[in-house]
This record gives sequence, C-alpha cells and structure tokens, in this order.
Amino acid sequence: MLDELVPSAWHHVERYANNPIEADHSQLKHRLRPMRGLRTDQTAQVIIAGHAFMQNLRRGHYELSVDVPPAKRVAAAFTELAHGI
Repeated sequence: MLDELVPSAWHHVERYANNPIEADHSQLKHRLRPMRGLRTDQTAQVIIAGHAFMQNLRRGHYELSVDVPPAKRVAAAFTELAHGI
C-alpha cells in the first residue's frame, strides 16, 4: 500500500533500522535526566535548539569545519567560532 501512495519511499524492515534515532535520543535523555525534566517552555526551547545545533554541526550541515573528519568536527567548529568572537 505504501508503495502505491509514495513509490519513492523506502521502508526499513530490518531489525535495528531505527538504532541511529534511538542513539540520538539517548544522548538528549542523558542530558535531561540530571535536570529532572524541563520546567518551562523557554528551557525546552533552549535545550532543543542547542541539541539540534550540535547534531547539525556534527553532521556537517553548516559551513563550519566541513573539511574536518566527523569525529573532530565539533571541536574544530568551536575553535573556529572562538576565533570569530
């Protein structure tokens, strides 16, 4: 049925297909656990925006440190940002 509606969609049916999503979610949960939740909407916005920025930076969606290997991309980007300030 999905193939009929959206022929270009690819449905993951393998056992651990969602592991990258779960792994990403676990990092956020580890950050929030010591805080015992988000008490205000403003706090939630700040945490979510920071988390999204770090993930996008790590994945190379910004022009910061795109020539650096992914494992060192965040450190290199913060070095570039520090020089810009």
